[in-house]
Parts: sequence; structure tokens; C-alpha cells
Amino acid sequence: MKQHAFRSSLIAAAVVAALSLPVAATAQDARRAAPVDQPYAGMLTANVDLTDAAKRMFRVHETIPVKPGEMTLLYPEWIPGEHAPSGPIQNVAGLVVTANGKQLAWRRDLRDMYAIHLEVPADASQLDLSFQFLSPGDGEGSLFGASASSTPNLVDVEFNQVAFYPAGYYSRQIQIQPTVQLPAGWKFGTALQVASQSGNTVQFKPVSFNNFVDSPLIAGEHFDRVDLAPGAKVPVHLNVVGDGAKDVKLTAKQLEQQRAVVKQTNLLFGAHHYDHYDFLLTLSDHTGHFGLEHHQSSDDRLPADFFTNDDMHALAASLMPHEFVHSWNGKFRRPADLWTPNFNVKMQDDLLWVYEGLTDYWCSVLTARSGLWSPEQFRDTMANIDASMSERTGRAWRSLQDTADAAPLTYYGGGGWANWRRGTDFYPEGQMLWLDVDTKIRELSGGKHSLDDFARAFYGMDNGSYVTKTYTFDDVVNTLNQVQPFDWAKFLRARLDYTGTTLPEHGIARSGWKLVYTDKPNAQTKAMEGVRHGVDLAASIGLSASKSGHIYDVQWNGPAFKAGLVPGLVIVAVDGKDYSPDALKDAITAAKGGNAPIELLVKNVDVYSTVKIDYHGGLRYPHLVRAGGKDLLDAIAAPRK
Repeated sequence: MKQHAFRSSLIAAAVVAALSLPVAATAQDARRAAPVDQPYAGMLTANVDLTDAAKRMFRVHETIPVKPGEMTLLYPEWIPGEHAPSGPIQNVAGLVVTANGKQLAWRRDLRDMYAIHLEVPADASQLDLSFQFLSPGDGEGSLFGASASSTPNLVDVEFNQVAFYPAGYYSRQIQIQPTVQLPAGWKFGTALQVASQSGNTVQFKPVSFNNFVDSPLIAGEHFDRVDLAPGAKVPVHLNVVGDGAKDVKLTAKQLEQQRAVVKQTNLLFGAHHYDHYDFLLTLSDHTGHFGLEHHQSSDDRLPADFFTNDDMHALAASLMPHEFVHSWNGKFRRPADLWTPNFNVKMQDDLLWVYEGLTDYWCSVLTARSGLWSPEQFRDTMANIDASMSERTGRAWRSLQDTADAAPLTYYGGGGWANWRRGTDFYPEGQMLWLDVDTKIRELSGGKHSLDDFARAFYGMDNGSYVTKTYTFDDVVNTLNQVQPFDWAKFLRARLDYTGTTLPEHGIARSGWKLVYTDKPNAQTKAMEGVRHGVDLAASIGLSASKSGHIYDVQWNGPAFKAGLVPGLVIVAVDGKDYSPDALKDAITAAKGGNAPIELLVKNVDVYSTVKIDYHGGLRYPHLVRAGGKDLLDAIAAPRK
């Protein structure tokens, strides 16, 4: 009886509390109901005026068919491929909503900054939205969609930046017709299909809101378009826009290599999942530099000299293969927890070691198979990754699995202490993980099977189908077992959940190579130093720094750390002489085998101090050397026929 009475009093209190809530709060809760999988009545339109792109202003007019009553509009928050709630709503300004020419009041949801609530009048059948997307200036913004995306010569548009959509529906069930107005004389590239064009105004065919967000656009004064699959039934093109006319032209060799990427990728998977594909490549020193995958296109942004600087080309060559692979791994096949009914339902990133790690592995392999990298460049890249992951001090507390789980934090986390924090290590260590899997399959099968067989089994079905097929950890394990029976669940979990001081992946050793260090940088490291003009001495004194002496990172408990150095300090002088990367390397060389410490003058804001690094091991750069047995690395990198 006492328990029953106590429970009744709790229920009564809850009822009173609910009745006392403000009406607006309970209404907002009702409007957060799960989206339904049924068509939204009518078609949205979005007119994106880019004629002020040079001023970093995108002007938008959007129409949304509606019915009278309470309504919630959403701005895309979780953008596929960004793995975090990164929709740049902070860059939206001037939002005015009208119905029948009258301005309506709206209010932002206090618990969901990406939702606005309003009341549709009884006589209204359409909302008109006008607003601006204010693209950040050069060097501002975050890594992805809110980074600088326009210059006086070009513009990149991710359409999630320039549209709201009605809550309560699967976004694939909402239809929208986009129109874009371009500056005079500019050409464009996009996976969207053109319905009509009049001068600089381009109207595209209606698409689902999903495909609208999934089909970015690039445009500019200096533009080139080349065919990467001549004669193929399913076209693939490379669209290039840049700040200079000379920057957008490929050499004959570069064109041959890009065509080989398409050929080798299709040979790897044995099927494709697009009606057409458009690489959208932006070459500029005044926009963000990254890649973002889409099902029938990729948004690739690289420095202006990608095609004209051999070192830059070698270092960045794997970006487009990476994003191309995502059409299969990430778009067609996607982790179940990364598929959501719309862009405002939270995603879960626990399988990013497949989504990104496996993609990163195959992008390196395909970069080699296509000839963008030589076999030596492929080995140098793998040596650098193996070394950097071996030196990850944060492995002592953070597992590879947690770097994926915490991706919404690590993508946009604070700077510095990369080795101790362990940021998005599911990319580079993911490569080591899948090299481990690939070489294990080859070992167990006596060379009869490889990860290529997994690629065809897991992705090579439903040729031409655009419909996403989700997967789970068990699906990955089961397919691996179909390729080569083994306890793959135990194998993967032992590496994913490991914490400790050593790298748990052993693919380099199993491939017939071993990691060694010398005092000479390998070709890829040398190219990186030439392009970035900084210095990475993680394997020696335990720090990396810029050309100007700003310390990017310090190895936790390494020699530099023990001397008192931390990220953010500035090196002013080395052994009494002005700092430069070469001066620091010379000091490390001079201290080898001796007793005198390396002496640095460093600046912390406006305070100067002298630190002494007790290190005498000399310069250490990673290389791979043959260790006997079968050479599996060269076999993996060899082009398929």
C-alpha cells in the first residue's frame, strides 16, 4: 500500500507539472515528432543568386508549399560525410518569411538551434523565404561547409547552406527545383541535371531534397571540363575551376592518370552506383582545402598549383580517389547508424573506421594503381603513416574505436596535442588496420584471395543502383568470412579496442617490409617539407613546427615535452642563431652522440625563455626496407587488368 500510494503521488505530480508547462514548449515537443516516410505535398523551389559571390554573399529566395497551422522549418545540421553537427547556420542572415506578401513572425527553438517555428495563416498555401548565406573570408570558418568558398574568380556551393526544409518528413520525400544565377561569363559543373538555361540563369530538373544537398556546384571564370571515361555508357567527367587560367589545365599525363583512377576503381568494385559522375575540383589558395563526398560527384578543393607543382601533385594526388571511392563506400553502402531519415537526426560514427578508414586505404592503393604514385611513393606514404601512428602517444588512453565514436568532437576539437588527443586517427590508422586485414587474407589463403574480393562481395552488387544499402559490424565480419574464413570479429576488436604503447596493426611486417629510420627524409617527406615549409621532428626531439617557428604539436613525454615545450609556443632562436627549420635540423645533427643539449629561445605570448632539450639521437625519418618473404605491398599496388 505504501509503495502504491507513493507511486500515485509521483504520477499526480507529473500531471501537474505537465499542465503547468508553457503552451509553446509542449507545442514544440509535438513538432519534434519522428519524420514520416511519405511524400510532402507540393514542390519547394530555391533560387540561389550567386552574382555577388565575389563579395562572399549568396542571396536566396525559397518557396515552400504549406497548409495553415503550426509549422517547423529545419536547416540541415548533420551533413553526410562531415560526421558532426556542422551545418553552418551561423552564416545565415537576413531571414524573412512571408505568406501572401505579409511578413510572419518566427522563433528559433531554444533546444534546437537548427529549427524555427512559425504559424501559417489560414489563407496561405505557400511560404516565401529570403535570406543570405554569408561565406566566411579567407582563412575563416571551419574545416568543411563554412570555410571560405568564394573568390573574385570562382564559387563553391554546398546546397545544404542555402535551403530550409519542412520538419516531419523523410528528406528524400521532399521535392525541390533549384535555380542558380551566375556572374556573367562564368561556367559551372554539378551533378544536377539542367532543365533550361537563359543567359546566366540555370534552372535544374526537380530532385529530392536528399539529392539536392548531395549535388554541390562549382562555377568560375576559369573553367575546364574533361572526359575521364571516353566511350563509356556511364559518363565520368572532371570539372576544374580555379583563380587562374593556367591552373585548370591538365597535362596529357595527368589526364591519363585521372582516367586510370576511374578504370581501376571500377575494376576494384566490379559495379558502380551512379547514372553519371562529376569530379568538382576547385584550385585556389583562397578557399578551404578538403574533400567532401557525394553519390554522383565530389567536392574537392586543393591549392592553386595542384597541376603545376610536382610536389603538390604528389602530396594531394590521393584526394580525388578517396572521394570517388566514397560513392561505393559511404554513399551506396553506409553504416546503419550513419543513415538518417533527414539531415537533423543525429548520426552515430562508430563505424567510421570502415567508412573512412577503408576508403583511405583504397584511395592510397588506387592512387598507386592508377600511376598517380609510383610504387616508391606508395611505400613512402605507408612508411609515414606507420611511423606517425606508431608514435601516437594518446594510444595509451584512447582506442582507435573511440576516435570514431567521438568524431563529432575530434573533427572540430581544439588545436595542438594531436598525438596525445588522437583526433581523426580512424583515417590513417584505419589504413594500417585494413592493410593488416588485406595481408592477413592473402596469408591465410596462400595468395588466392585479397581485400579486392571483399570489395566486390560487399560493394559490387546492384550495378547502377542508386539506393543506399546499410551495413553493420556483423555484416562486415560476415563478408570477410565469406572471402576467407577466420575469427575476424576477434581480429578487428583486438585492434579497435586496444590501448597501450605499441601499434596493434602488423600489415607492414606481414607484407614483407619493415619500418626503419635514417637521417634522410624519404621523397614524400621531402616533398611535404618543400610544400609546407615546416618541419616534423616527432620521431626525434618530439615536435613539429612551422616555417616561422610556431609549434604545432609536441610528443607527450618526449624530449621536447620534458624540456618544457608545448603547442602554441614560438621558437625564436636555435643555439643562439635565428630560428629556421634547417637551423633546428642542423642543431639536432650537431648534438648527435654528444652531451650538450639543444638550446632554444622560445616565446610564450610576450614572455621569452630558454629551454634545453637533452636529445642526442640525431634526425630520424621513416623508410620501408625489405624484410624477406613475399612482397605484398608491390602486389597490392600493382594495377589490375
